[in-house]
Amino acid sequence: MKAKVTHLTSAHDRYDTRIFLKMCSSLATHVKYEVSLVVADGKGDESKNNVNIIDVGAKSGGRWSRMTKTVKRVYEKAIELDADIYHLHDPELMPVGLKLKKRGKKVIFDAHEDLPKQLLGKPYLNPLAKMVLSKAFEIYEQFVCPKFDAVITATPVIRDKFLKINLNTLDVNNFPILEELANTSNWSQKQNEVVYVGSIAKIRGIEEVVQALAYTNEIRLNLAGKFSEKSVEENVKNDAAWSKVNELGFLNRQQVGDVLAQSKVGLVTFHAAPNHIDAQPNKMFEYMSAGLPIITSNFPLWRDIVEGNQCGVCIDPLDPRAIGEAIQYLIDHPEQAEQMGKNGRNAVQEKYNWTIEEQKLLKLYEALTK
Repeated sequence: MKAKVTHLTSAHDRYDTRIFLKMCSSLATHVKYEVSLVVADGKGDESKNNVNIIDVGAKSGGRWSRMTKTVKRVYEKAIELDADIYHLHDPELMPVGLKLKKRGKKVIFDAHEDLPKQLLGKPYLNPLAKMVLSKAFEIYEQFVCPKFDAVITATPVIRDKFLKINLNTLDVNNFPILEELANTSNWSQKQNEVVYVGSIAKIRGIEEVVQALAYTNEIRLNLAGKFSEKSVEENVKNDAAWSKVNELGFLNRQQVGDVLAQSKVGLVTFHAAPNHIDAQPNKMFEYMSAGLPIITSNFPLWRDIVEGNQCGVCIDPLDPRAIGEAIQYLIDHPEQAEQMGKNGRNAVQEKYNWTIEEQKLLKLYEALTK
């Protein structure tokens, strides 16, 4: 008999790369698991990649409503499905995890981020609120997570934090699926374009990136994603350098691959927020997978990855001129840029890939279903 596995999210997209494309799809390829994914987007139920996607309806209003009404609907659907293992992907679902444990279910919590650190970087919270909420959630994590059967984290740094709370903690890094974004584009056929893919926000460096274009010559930015702050969007669109931006909006995975194939450099210039310094942004490794040299913030961990693999340049993310000069340098030195891209691609093939991380996930599930 197959083990019934249900992944739960009240906040993420149904085709989220980590949740659906990697974890759920990997589990669903194995005959011993029947995999479901509960989402809240109002797009209805479907079956894709042998995963049963079950919709509890669009998210309710703002953050508070989502954390109460939407979470309640997710819990009710989880009970209805009566799975053997529940895999939670949002911190707001921790109370759901406790209720499921009381029903005798096995529960995994997946820490995509270090939320106490992430809260310290929220622009919509005042300094006191950031500190209070961060500390409160840190205490709540320490109360709840020991009760779960396992904790999965997206980075080794977050893993080390949770190991002090729950000994059955492992990191399943958000590395690329081999060949998904690989391309055979001839470097000389690429455009003089750099690319950023992902959520667009002040704390992720969009203002400095657009300003950096003023220090480049005949180079354009392919900007893929959605703005998370209206005021920031208005600000950058009023910058004179915005005329050098190709605004692409949200792209599906195939479209992302196409944009990476035509671009020459990938950008990840996040600000030094507490949650960024020790993060491993998925986009960094996806650029590497696509054979692009990368320009990143000069955080120690990122510098180790970039300079250790000779696949890009690290700069001060708050210095538009430094970003612009790094862009111009890589465009003006195609042989060096292409070699950096190859180095990054090789590093992904050798160590930064989902094939390796998938085995960690499957080993954990194997242990929980014995």
